Amino acid sequence: MPDKTVIELENIRKVYTMGESRVLALNGVNLTVFHGEMVAVMGSSGSGKSTLLNIIGCLDKPTEGTYVLDGENVSTLDKNQLAAIRNKKLGFVFQGFNLLGRVSVMNNVILPLIYAGVEKKEMAARAEEALKWVGLSKYLNHYPYQMSGGQQQRVAIARALVNNPSLVLADEPTGALDSKTSIEIISVIQRLNMEKGITVVMVTHEKDISLYCQRLIYLRDGRITEDSPISNQRNATDDLAAFPAEAGVGH
Repeated sequence: MPDKTVIELENIRKVYTMGESRVLALNGVNLTVFHGEMVAVMGSSGSGKSTLLNIIGCLDKPTEGTYVLDGENVSTLDKNQLAAIRNKKLGFVFQGFNLLGRVSVMNNVILPLIYAGVEKKEMAARAEEALKWVGLSKYLNHYPYQMSGGQQQRVAIARALVNNPSLVLADEPTGALDSKTSIEIISVIQRLNMEKGITVVMVTHEKDISLYCQRLIYLRDGRITEDSPISNQRNATDDLAAFPAEAGVGH
């Protein structure tokens, strides 16, 4: 296993105050994720999955504990510093795609590069390359509403990878898709991991989808109750061959 760590969480606790009550969302989470791993996070509703992903994604800060991301302690950074880290080191893929509906596919993918201050000519080249990589070269000037769910999720993946992140976080990336399109999207995420070497942490409630990862983290009541390798990791590209050619709407 590679020895470079991307995620190091040590005794992470997160407490939310709601009126007079306090909710303990994470209760002493310790987790190390190595460069190049593809990790599934599972757990029932209320187990702490979303809170964990928000902390890993620098969208929220732990109440206690230490988080080192790609060698940098981000536990104590302020909101502006966290935003800079997100844009530099992280890519996000969400269940609902989170695309801007009135903005072209090309400009949706360019958005992170604008925040990063990349030169205009380079922005266009990098966005085109990312869209080519996910198989959407012909859709640069389309708008999200003109595309299927699977195509929109490919746009979201292109946007996630355009900044060459250290880590991609996927939150139920197949939750809004049919069976074949789900496997198509997982095949793109697997390629992202295997070909580009980008570390992936994916929250999913679907056991079948978790089997495309290398490792399973299971949360219960804010604690990790299982952390185990997945033997015989499934290959999404191979599994696509089992579907009839007309199934799915991802192309």
